[in-house]
Amino acid sequence: MRWIKQIAMYFALAAALVPTAQTVQAQSKNVVIAYQDMVVPWRYAQDMKELEKQTGYTVSFRQFGGGGDVIRAMASGQIAIGEAGTSPIASALSQGLDVELFWILDDINAAEAMVARNGSKIASVADLKGKRIGVPFVSTTHYHTLVALERAKINPKDVRIVNMRPPEVAAAWERGDIDATFIWDPVLAKLKQSGTVLITSGQIAADTGKATFDGMIANKKFARENPEFMVKLVRVLAAADENYRKNKASWTADSPMVKAVAKVSGAKPETVPASMALYSFPTLQEQVSERWLGGGAARALQSAAQFLKEQGTIQTVLPDYGPGVNAEWAKRALR
Repeated sequence: MRWIKQIAMYFALAAALVPTAQTVQAQSKNVVIAYQDMVVPWRYAQDMKELEKQTGYTVSFRQFGGGGDVIRAMASGQIAIGEAGTSPIASALSQGLDVELFWILDDINAAEAMVARNGSKIASVADLKGKRIGVPFVSTTHYHTLVALERAKINPKDVRIVNMRPPEVAAAWERGDIDATFIWDPVLAKLKQSGTVLITSGQIAADTGKATFDGMIANKKFARENPEFMVKLVRVLAAADENYRKNKASWTADSPMVKAVAKVSGAKPETVPASMALYSFPTLQEQVSERWLGGGAARALQSAAQFLKEQGTIQTVLPDYGPGVNAEWAKRALR
């Protein structure tokens, strides 16, 4: 697959490029953070410039269409911190990118789902044979698409899986170019209006034990050189999640919080509250627990990597993904 070769090329260049880019960011107190279109409380903090206020750093945010794009940008040294899902993080660590998972942005649960377009004559995953599915490659939904097909005893070769970013999925759906997709909000909310949910990531995790999450990863060198920034970033993330958990009833479509989430993610305010309710946001105490950064996240990454290797997406599965998970910043934030 061409996209695999492209990612490999970026990783080959990473060793030479990353130190220079990250050193410049560290010295000038500038940091570039990659984000995607997931609707999470952190978007409100982004819009309110909370990280800049707490750290004094100049923070630039760049939006990417998928986790694979974020990983490529990190490999080339363009960004120091980014958001990515289980599969792209597992892929990055498997291919030697010097990054660390330091925060669970969200437990995906039912926030990602496989949807079939009305009129496609698809009533279940078993009906996907011979159909066209649009998904962002090397994403959590790509991973769960393959798991869902395996679960339904369908050979992936008998399905046409097309690499598309979320906006491209929405456009292809409208044109009738794809029959189904496995995607997240805000695109998921739109497609549900003219489609049928076949299965969710939460159902797949419950049935197979192969859970997915979105996480925040950092270039290890940048994190080492900017420890106070990392701790303050974690505190900003935790505060945003806590605000949502304690005041969920106030996060309505016309609230400044939801309007900010919609603005930053590209979603419609009226769909944000229902979309956010599909996720679970671990507390700071839960972040450092065995379930997440204390061991569970590393096991989830290894499971994802093993499956990706079986599908020919990556070549190597590490014996332990623990070195790619760092709970230290969250632990310090608790003090």
